[in-house]
Amino acid sequence: MLIAGLGNPGAKYEKTRHNVGQMVVDLLASRAGEAFRAHKTSGMLALQLSFHGRGVVLGKPTAYMNVCGPQIAKLAKYFSVPPTDVVAVHDELDIDFGVVRLKRGGGEAGHNGLRSLSSSLGTKDYSRVRVGVGRPPAGMETADFVLAGFTAAERKELPDLVERSADAVELLLREGLEAAQNRVH
Repeated sequence: MLIAGLGNPGAKYEKTRHNVGQMVVDLLASRAGEAFRAHKTSGMLALQLSFHGRGVVLGKPTAYMNVCGPQIAKLAKYFSVPPTDVVAVHDELDIDFGVVRLKRGGGEAGHNGLRSLSSSLGTKDYSRVRVGVGRPPAGMETADFVLAGFTAAERKELPDLVERSADAVELLLREGLEAAQNRVH
């Protein structure tokens, strides 16, 4: 399996809604006592480890969200991970803040990171851990919203959201998608 935390590179973006996927894989790496390092074939930050007896690669693209797909696809190819064993962890506007959902396949709902990943993998048939960040307030552009920091109230709840999202990834690895969905949803 390849668990890819979607987000944008650089300190400017690391605490934004768009980077919640990378926050989740950072926590997974921390739980495993590991640190990310540059991978020679893709430019991604990656590490290989064992989760619940399965070989797993964690990855964080170093490319911007809208062009992250090629890096993820190269890493999957290098580790012989079929597209159906890729899990994208990402921010989701169509889910209320604080809610975590899992699914396989489907559309991209305007998410440029998912669009890039689907195009690069040649399929939409990969798993997703969708971390709800909610919709922008009236009059705010979507791009401005996802590239902005969390509100004070959201910042208080963010550690729990990231924790529950990482737990959902581990459930997916340990029990499979359907069983994990039944427990998370």
